[in-house]
Amino acid sequence: MQSLIALIYVGIGGFFGAICRWSLGSMLKKSLGDPSFPYPTLLINLIGCFAIGIAYSIWENNNTAKLFIIIGFLGGFTTFSTFGLELLTLIRAGSLGMAALYVSLSSLLGIFLVWLGMTIARLN
Repeated sequence: MQSLIALIYVGIGGFFGAICRWSLGSMLKKSLGDPSFPYPTLLINLIGCFAIGIAYSIWENNNTAKLFIIIGFLGGFTTFSTFGLELLTLIRAGSLGMAALYVSLSSLLGIFLVWLGMTIARLN
């Protein structure tokens, strides 16, 4: 039963986070025109990073708030904020090698897998 409640908190938070991401992105695209640089995504990612820093500091020990706001809302708003928090956690723990590996694998493999997915999808 407790895991169902957790799922509901995360799902509702994610629903609202995704709506906010889409709404803010649409508003930014409209006000910036069609920029050659992805400013809307960059701004959303930076806002999410700032927000997760505040949220984690305030609700670190509040499981309900972590589920709804940090995992749900901010996860739906941008997973880049989670990446930033996890990276900082590794750095603070003194795991600099793991932090470098995390950044490298996330970036390089992420880009490669986007390319691979697009390549495979275009084979049809």
